[in-house]
Amino acid sequence: MGVEVVVEGLTKSFGRQNIWQNVTLTLPRGEVSVMLGPSGTGKTVFLKSIVGLIRPEQGQILIDGVDMVNSPEREVYEARKLFGLMFQDGALFGSLSLFDNVAFPLREHTRKKESEIRRIVMERMDLVGLVGAEHKLPGEISGGMRKRVGLARALVLDPQIILCDEPDSGLDPVRTSYLSQLLIDINAQIDATMLIVTHNLDIAATVPDNMGMLFRRNLVMFGPREVLLTSDEPVVEQFLGGHRAGPIGMSEEKDQATVDREAAHGIVAGPARERGIVPQLEPTPGLPERKAVRRRRERVQSMLHGLTPQARRAVEASMRGTLRPAAEDTFPFPQITGGERP
Repeated sequence: MGVEVVVEGLTKSFGRQNIWQNVTLTLPRGEVSVMLGPSGTGKTVFLKSIVGLIRPEQGQILIDGVDMVNSPEREVYEARKLFGLMFQDGALFGSLSLFDNVAFPLREHTRKKESEIRRIVMERMDLVGLVGAEHKLPGEISGGMRKRVGLARALVLDPQIILCDEPDSGLDPVRTSYLSQLLIDINAQIDATMLIVTHNLDIAATVPDNMGMLFRRNLVMFGPREVLLTSDEPVVEQFLGGHRAGPIGMSEEKDQATVDREAAHGIVAGPARERGIVPQLEPTPGLPERKAVRRRRERVQSMLHGLTPQARRAVEASMRGTLRPAAEDTFPFPQITGGERP
C-alpha cells in the first residue's frame, strides 16, 4: 500500500533564481496525482525534491516519519527505498539488455539470489507487456517500449511511491493512451501512491485522482481533479485550452502590461469549444478494483461543502458515474479526442 506524502511550506532557489515558494500539498496514500504547469516552472525539481535528490532551502517533505528536507542523509537514503522513479528519457544503460536494466536496482540494493532476481524481473516485465523482449538492447526498441522498461525498473523494489517525470514525452497519442491505461492498471495492482509530472492533457483528463498546477513560482492549486478541471483561474483555463491569450507567455509568463493590452484589444482565449469532463480511466477488465477509489470517495465527500458549485457538481457526477462528455454542465475543459482508449 502507498504512503502519504505531506509537503509543507517548500521553497527552492538556484542562486538568485527562485524556482517556487511556500508549496504546500498532500499526496493521499495510494492515489494517482498529476502536476501540470508550463515549461520552466520547476516540476522536475519538485519531483527530485520529494525523493531527496535536491534539498529545498525551506519547508518539509514528510514520508513515513522521515523529513526528506531536514533529516540526516542516512535516514533520507533509507526512505528512498520506498520510491520507484520513472525518468523522462528512460535513463536506460545502452550496453545492458532490457533484463539487466530492470534487474539493476535489485543487484545494486539487495542481496537476492539470481534466481529470485530473475523471477521478480520477469514478473515486472510481464506487468508492462515486455516478456519476450528481455534480451534486446535499448537501442533496438521503440521509445514507447523504453518507457515501459523504465516503468518495470521502477517497480522491481516494490515501491510504495512511484514518481513519473513526463512519461508521455516522445510518444504518439495512441502510445500515450496505452501508457495511461498501464499506469491505472499498475495502481490497481499495487496500490502505490503515484505522482506524474506531465504537459499532456489526455493524461491529465483521464488518469489522476488529484491535480495540481505550478505557475509563477507558486502552486496555483492542488486537489481533486474536478476542482482544477472546472476552475475559472485564467492561467488554468489558458493552459487546459492551449490558448495564446492569458498569463502564460513564450518565456513562462507575460508581464501584466501585455495581459492588460490583450484585454484592451479584445484578444480572447480562443474559439469556443465543447466542454466537459471525461470519466477517469478504470482498470482493465479482470484486474482488481482500485482501492484508492473508496478512500478518495470518503475523503472528497468530506470537503464537498468547501468546493465551488461547478466542482461540486462534477465530483457528484463522477461519484455517480454520470459524467457527460459534452457541455450540459458547462465544465471549462475541452473534450479529449486524441488517441484511442485501449
